[in-house]
This record gives sequence, C-alpha cells and structure tokens, in this order.
Amino acid sequence: MSEHVFVSVDATILHADLDAFYASVEQRDDPGLRGRPVIVGGGVVLAASYEAKAFGVRTAMGGGIARRLCPQAIVVPPRMAAYAEASRAVFDVFDHTTPFVEGLSIDEAFLHVGGLRRSAGPPRQIARQLRHDVLERVGLPITVGVARTKFLAKVASGVAKPDGLLVVSPDAELDFLHPLPVERLWGVGPVTARQLRDRGITTVGEVARLAPAALRSMVGAASGRHLHTLAHNRDPRPVHVGRRRRSIGAQCALGRGPATHDDLTAVLLGLVDRVTGRMRATGRVGRTVTLRLRFDDFTRATRAHTLPLPTAETAAILSTALALLDLAMPLLDRQGCTLIGVAASNLVDHGAEQLTLPFAAMAAGDLDTAIDGVRDRFGRQAVTRGALLGRDQEPTVPLLPD
Repeated sequence: MSEHVFVSVDATILHADLDAFYASVEQRDDPGLRGRPVIVGGGVVLAASYEAKAFGVRTAMGGGIARRLCPQAIVVPPRMAAYAEASRAVFDVFDHTTPFVEGLSIDEAFLHVGGLRRSAGPPRQIARQLRHDVLERVGLPITVGVARTKFLAKVASGVAKPDGLLVVSPDAELDFLHPLPVERLWGVGPVTARQLRDRGITTVGEVARLAPAALRSMVGAASGRHLHTLAHNRDPRPVHVGRRRRSIGAQCALGRGPATHDDLTAVLLGLVDRVTGRMRATGRVGRTVTLRLRFDDFTRATRAHTLPLPTAETAAILSTALALLDLAMPLLDRQGCTLIGVAASNLVDHGAEQLTLPFAAMAAGDLDTAIDGVRDRFGRQAVTRGALLGRDQEPTVPLLPD
C-alpha cells in the first residue's frame, strides 16, 4: 500500500477508482487466486489482475494473446452479478462519506468533500478513511486521487495506482502535471499520442508550451482546444450529484471467433431488449440509436441514427439498430467483430409524444409491444424471442443505476 502526498489545503475533489475491479473481486472471493495472475474472460480479456498486467496483459486484448504473454495466468469466467453487488457496496461507502457523489462507472466516482473539514477532517484524512472503509467493508483495494479539479483528481488516481493515495496541492498542480507523459491527458489515445510524439511532444508540459494554433494544426481544432485547456489544468466542471444518464446502453464481448450476421443479429436482439426495458423502467424515451463495434485489431467504429420522435419501444429501436448493423456488415466481414453494443441517447422523461411503429408498416411491432408489456409487468425472463433461446443473455458489463 502506497501513499503519495502533495500538501493540500483547497483540494477537495476525490477521484476514487477500484483497482483491477473484476479481477480483484475474483481474488477477494477465492483466496487461492490472491497474489497470482488472474484473467477474467476467455475470448476477450475483460479484466486482468496487476500480477497479469506485469506480463503485458491488458483489457480488451484477445484471450489467446494474453495466454501467450502470461501462460501461468488463471483464466476465470466473468461473474457479473458479483461485480454489480460489490459495486453497490462500494457506492454505499461513497454515500456515507459525502452526499456529493458523481458516479462515472461501476468502479469509479468523483466525491466532493469541501465543507466536511469540521465533521470529518481535511480531504487527505477523508480519503484515507474512505480507502480504509472500502477495504474493511467490501474487501477491495481502491486508489484515490485528490485535487482542486476533476481532471487532476483523475490523473492523480491514475498515477497513484495500484492501492494508493495521492493529494495534489493547488500550488503544486503544474509541477505535478507537466512532467507526465502526454497519454495522461483525457482524450489522448494511441492515434493522438502518435501524432504528438512524431513531432517530439512527449510530456504534458510540452503540450502546454505549444501555441494554441500550433496544437490545433497537429491534432485538429476541437482536440487542440481541449488538450491546451487540460494541459493548463483548466477544468471548471463541478461534481454533479444525482445527474441522470444521457444515454442507456448495453454491450457484449463476442470473443475472436467468426461471427455471422445471424449471430450478431441474435446478440443485438438481446441487447436492445435489455436497453428498452431499462428505459421503460426508468421512465425515459430517446431519439438517437447508436451501434458500437470493436474489431479484431482493437479499433472501434460507431454508427448512429436519430429518429423523428423519442421512443422506448423495442420495435422502433430494434429496427433502427438492425439497419445500422446491415450498413456496417461490409466492414465487419473484412475486420471481424469482437464486441457489439447499442445505446439510446437524446433521452427525455416519458410523457413526450412517442414514436410508435404502426402495425400495417411492421406487423412485428404489435408483437414487440406485447412482449414489452409482459416483461415490464412480470420480468425479463417471463417471455423471450425464439432467436434468443439457448443463448446467454447475461449482460457483459454491469452498469450504474439509471
């Protein structure tokens, strides 16, 4: 366990991030896995313990490559229900720490602890107690970064991993940030990093010293403005409490074997059923349907279509998603598919006029509406589609509450 401290007075935003979450849950629940390299997921790596990461194993890597890098790794199937339960327990700790919690994913959140000094102590002490409570009550290691801005708090937690604490003082922000590699900036993936490094730009400080026009010419106008702002640690975003999702989605890893159009269609049916069920359960309707794809070479693509009116009907969203899949099939045939996902966005609360597919235009629409009603009343398992019989329809990635 490590703790790094830049003496802090006004840094009041915590970024709490569970370490190798899925793999840590497996090691917690099976003492025989502790201290050993663990890979969660067979066809595609969903998570890797730090012992496996030391051999170069990474999330989203093909299972065959991972096993070649770390032949002694123990491969375990994912247990999504266990991860969801662990996440709920951790978020209970967050909520007992401060009322100001913004969940980012199943395993990370921002917490604002300004104003708690008299009742709970300074932010560094609160962060220490948070780490102790998560370990004591949930049995999982968690890393916490503390800073004045959300961006820097997240960077600090990344630097402090695994199982660490790092507090960045406002008067030491740029001293901490500027020596870091450019990959620490949000939005700098492999392509942008290569664009910068090809021009000799390797650190955040070097990005900060570039003229905005020069940076825009390297990475584009939008990315250039974004990176210039972050390199100077300008991030005015507050911690949002109770903000509802801007999209509702689901995804499924497919492994690296060949996937036919029928296979992808069946997976998409299950995903859309899950997404629209969650939309109706939370009183949301949406206009934009987005199909997300990951290919054998780990590149990604999205296809989206916006409907004329918002809807939560399975038939409307499914027909749109299937049309997007058909458009993407030539690309999938060439590059293979290891993950497929679907999301509904442009969400509004139910009550807006909804798009309904008329029976005359799509006979299946009436059946889908009936299925929706039965599931909403009696649960998802009450009825299913014939195409989904015998297929595993458990979610690949658990999600935060809507």
